Amino acid sequence: MEDKSVRVLVADDERPIRRFLNASLSGQYTVLEAATGEETLAVTASGRPDVIILDLGLPDMDGLEVTRRLREWTRIPIIVVSVRDREEDKVAALDAGADDYLTKPFGAGELMARLRAALRRSALPESEPVYQEAGLYVDLARREVVVNGQAVTLTPTEYDILRILIQNAGKVLTHQQLVHAVWGTSYEADAHLLRVNISNLRRKIEADPARPHYIVTEPGVGYRLKTLDDKRAASDPIKVFQNEGTL
Repeated sequence: MEDKSVRVLVADDERPIRRFLNASLSGQYTVLEAATGEETLAVTASGRPDVIILDLGLPDMDGLEVTRRLREWTRIPIIVVSVRDREEDKVAALDAGADDYLTKPFGAGELMARLRAALRRSALPESEPVYQEAGLYVDLARREVVVNGQAVTLTPTEYDILRILIQNAGKVLTHQQLVHAVWGTSYEADAHLLRVNISNLRRKIEADPARPHYIVTEPGVGYRLKTLDDKRAASDPIKVFQNEGTL
């Protein structure tokens, strides 16, 4: 059934594969193309596809890294297509955030069936890849942080903390939730390590780190990224999400 409003991004560095997929899909869907990992991230941010068909063997960035980068800010279904047919390759792709895995060579009929299944499962509204509020601008797709018009350079850890706070803007995140989200669930909750990184992050994005405007401390609980709805939230009981799966 034709639905040209549905956009499919084909990310593969092999032109013959892109031509084959374009010919197979363009009769039913609108097809976007990318030949590198960086191009895949850029086209996803600008073109907002409904599903991504991603080859793991891109020339500039492994498909697993592309998948992980995409999963930092989008839930768009990702169907990995690859010549890698070992079970550990499939497990690694799915663990990175892929929704499905198809081994090359494959038939057009099987791909279309996987595509339709991915689109059926994709019912949640997509979030914007850009966060902007009160002078703080963060492009999650490009990992760009700008404060009052000035670009800010963060360490990977500082960026991860900021990204997680943005993804949960307005919510209180406990020390344990943040430690597990940034360093992994096997890492023991180290409040001192977290405080040091929060302090460094505040020095880079806050006008007055001693009186933070963006990242506020909830004493004895954790941290919260303030939003424009903060006044309304302040009148409500603090919501602490105990389930680690909310991150």
